[in-house]
Amino acid sequence: ESGTTDCKLLVIDDNEEIRNILVDIFSPLYTVETASDGKEGYEKVKVMQPDLVISDIMMPVMDGLTASKKIRAMERPDAKTIPIIAMTANSFAEDVQASLDAGMNAHLSKPIVIDEVIKTILRYVDTSTFGTRNK
Repeated sequence: ESGTTDCKLLVIDDNEEIRNILVDIFSPLYTVETASDGKEGYEKVKVMQPDLVISDIMMPVMDGLTASKKIRAMERPDAKTIPIIAMTANSFAEDVQASLDAGMNAHLSKPIVIDEVIKTILRYVDTSTFGTRNK
């Protein structure tokens, strides 16, 4: 069952440029889906069962904290355990705590640092592909 290619990431961000950057980086290794707001992201989680979610916090329609809480409340075995990583310009201690309180696992600051994003993802997704690719 475990393999690197069947790993699914969901990127939720209202910034198209950021979505595209993350798709470019991760699509060679993973199946990557995107959503442009928290509501769309929540709906995608329902159908795609991602292995990891990266979500912006400040978005129109539904913000990332609300989406995270709704994902955690889903009636699904993996709803409590899907790693959800916040990615936001708000990086004060209280912002980090708000992310954790909403059920998120980690908090990345914008502007995004690709190495940090990769390191954080690797804490939650078991894969050896990065190691071979970066040698």
